[in-house]
Amino acid sequence: MTFFKLPLRGMRRLYDWMIAFADKPQAERALFGLSFAEASFFPLPPDPLLLIMGAAQPHKALRFALVTTVASVFGALLGWWIGASFMDVIGNRVLDIYDADRHIWNKIELWYAEYGNLALLMAALTPIPFKVFTIASGALNYALLPFLGASILGRGLRFGVEGLLLRHFGQPILQWMERWFNWVAIGFTLLLVGGFIALKWIL
Repeated sequence: MTFFKLPLRGMRRLYDWMIAFADKPQAERALFGLSFAEASFFPLPPDPLLLIMGAAQPHKALRFALVTTVASVFGALLGWWIGASFMDVIGNRVLDIYDADRHIWNKIELWYAEYGNLALLMAALTPIPFKVFTIASGALNYALLPFLGASILGRGLRFGVEGLLLRHFGQPILQWMERWFNWVAIGFTLLLVGGFIALKWIL
């Protein structure tokens, strides 16, 4: 655990800040903004903020999950639009951040050809960077209505399940996170890194 001490301290400070921030009026707007940005260009997912806000206020957990879903779908539409209209100006620069080279691009195109909506649904549900798929969808001229439907379903399932769990088990989840914070932080980091590894080596 010694290797993780420094990053864990930073994550602990961020966690404490989010706990203090969770019940403030602007927290919901921050959740919307983070969820929107994550689906189109930003690397960090909204799940930790949703988790902390929902656990701190379980009676609002489903509302927070809905806010996250709606914002993420709007962000996905922005990603699609970037890919469809501004690929050379913006899209390629965003994908470069995620090292989404031509190999990954060809794999995404193949996945769409073989699995259609299921490919986007998988990206919406898992830690694989969703924004790479949203931008690629626009660039590959993936039909907007199926894209929108898969985004709503995938993001709705992911954040809806989180919201339901927080609604019914919010306080115990928060207590469990407090007790096992270091392991939770390490697990979240591994999931985040694993999503990028999957993008590079599995796709």
